[in-house]
Amino acid sequence: MNAPRNVLLSLIAGIAGLCAPVHATVQIASMTPSLTSPQPIGTSIKWTVAAADSNPGPLAFQFNVTPPGGAAALVKAFNVGTFSAGAWISQPFVWMPTGIEGVYQIQVLAKDFTSGEITAKTVQFQVNRLVSGGMPVVVPTANALVALFSAPSCPAGSSMRVYFQQQSKSTPATVTDWMKCHPPASMTFEIAGMYPSTTYTMHSQTLTGSTQTNGPVLNFTTGALPTNISFPTFHMRVPPGSQTDTTDSIILHNLIQLGLGTNYPDVATDLSGNIIWYYLNNSGNFDLLTRPLQNGTMLTIEAGPAWNPGTYEQQLLRQIDLAGNILHETNTGIVQQQLLALGAADGGPCNTLPSPAPIGSACLGSFHHDAISFSTGGSQYIAVIADIEKIFPPGTQGDTSGLPVDIIGDMIIVLNSNWQAVWYFDTFQHDGGAPQLDINRPAVLGETCIIGQAGCPPMLLLGPGIATQAKDWLHANSLYYWPTDKFGGASGDIVWSSRHQDWVMKIDYNNGSGTGNILWRMGPGGDFAINNVFADSWPWFSHQHDVGIENNGTGVMTMFDNGNTRTSPPPVGLGSGDSRGMAITISETTMQVTPVLSADLGVFSTALGSAQLLSNGSYFFLPGIVVVSIIPSIITADSIEILPTAGTDTGTQVLNMVGPEGYRAWQMPSLYDPPTT
Repeated sequence: MNAPRNVLLSLIAGIAGLCAPVHATVQIASMTPSLTSPQPIGTSIKWTVAAADSNPGPLAFQFNVTPPGGAAALVKAFNVGTFSAGAWISQPFVWMPTGIEGVYQIQVLAKDFTSGEITAKTVQFQVNRLVSGGMPVVVPTANALVALFSAPSCPAGSSMRVYFQQQSKSTPATVTDWMKCHPPASMTFEIAGMYPSTTYTMHSQTLTGSTQTNGPVLNFTTGALPTNISFPTFHMRVPPGSQTDTTDSIILHNLIQLGLGTNYPDVATDLSGNIIWYYLNNSGNFDLLTRPLQNGTMLTIEAGPAWNPGTYEQQLLRQIDLAGNILHETNTGIVQQQLLALGAADGGPCNTLPSPAPIGSACLGSFHHDAISFSTGGSQYIAVIADIEKIFPPGTQGDTSGLPVDIIGDMIIVLNSNWQAVWYFDTFQHDGGAPQLDINRPAVLGETCIIGQAGCPPMLLLGPGIATQAKDWLHANSLYYWPTDKFGGASGDIVWSSRHQDWVMKIDYNNGSGTGNILWRMGPGGDFAINNVFADSWPWFSHQHDVGIENNGTGVMTMFDNGNTRTSPPPVGLGSGDSRGMAITISETTMQVTPVLSADLGVFSTALGSAQLLSNGSYFFLPGIVVVSIIPSIITADSIEILPTAGTDTGTQVLNMVGPEGYRAWQMPSLYDPPTT
């Protein structure tokens, strides 16, 4: 729920806390960069901080960066350090400046959240320009397929971008986003979406009024794919042809291995499966690339240490750039503290609860499935899903163990532009029955979780005295911010998908001032009727993924219909079938849903998946986990483009690229021009 007064008081207290008294027990002993100042743009610098605390601790550390002439921004939120040789040592803070040259302010905050004591230290660091004189320069990065292009300053009021193309001109050119000129500083761009071991020409384009001026042409040759990384291979079941959407000429793949398989990096490919970009996080661990963003960055959920020593999985939320540098990072530990300040009793840490946890107690475990970015009122926000475990009385949802029951719910958390929690939706605050949620309506197929189970969050409250299987009640798996509702409802709300209820629901967010109530539930047994115009034996979606409304909230609703309930044995389902790519129109006035597309994709994906309307009117779908054979186990993901057949709810596959298991994929023109859903 929204709590602006609490947020304001928290901010005031935080600012006051920076002026630590002389007798403060938290003291920063050292703040050391791996390289001394000055360094050129594009240099990776690792900062390590040591601090003392006369209290038991632990100490948590936050890093803020102020660019030349700019405002301070959080880069790495409070996260716990480690205690060694009588000092608290921060987790490494890796900073790579890719903006303008000048003096940066690097600030560390050290805080004991038990005592509330905090102190800060700021160090200046000089970053030098890459260009010299009037000529641009292009240099490699640690990513073999990403370059840094830097050009001399351009006139105030103008904009600049970079145009790059294979020297052989065998593929169309790509352009970066326009960037506003900021003289006298130079202009630096990340160049991404290039084939390995290939020479490219590139030059700047400056737009002043209606006049475009091209800069000098430079050559750059990309590196080979690193041999120490296992890269996936793709093959074509249906190769691109004359009916394929070649405007959306690349596919970005988030490759995760829930089944047996290699830990592949995320990659982008052309429509024939050739790799043109990759990302492997700095720890080489699991990452969930949830969304490519309009500014050439991406949101990811990653494994890493946070405040709860009981788990490592999915504890970090990051925004990365195309070179893989971390622009912003927060974690479950500090978000738990922010939620408690907002009054979210269910959102606290799990490791502070007794074992077994008493009935009624709850805690926030990990981020999962989705994080999105949206803009409203001139400000940028992030919304992310996190799981909550809550203990209910014996017998809840039909449990027969005779012990208290761990039920997994969800929280949707909205962060502001400085990555502070400012609003939340807690499913357990809406579990009293229709027209909200009903705690006694179990998962449609009775899904449960045990410790270490693939596809489940880390289970932190299971153990002696608690039923051995937690009830995976909702399993939220996608978010959509609806900026302009053209179907009879309000604007600025959040739509979310609950896989295990077979429902899509709309929350009264109202750009941060909403009640948090559920406005409607769509799906079998929900608030909408379905207009079964194609006489489908099972017209509704089930266990769906990646629900969004196309054309900036004014088009059809798309989703990947996994179909688990539909294909389950009778008396629940039909007992057979494939997953489907779906698009529907909805009316919030008549509360009616009408299918537009319900295409059989020829395979069954028990989990994962994505859906998207393309620029030419075709649709892109990803069945993310397709079991090809059991012995030996072969699991694939199929990137499928469907050309609709007029007057029907189906279409023709005009592209089918088969690769390793993946969570999501997006077909788009370039890494600088992602989908808006």
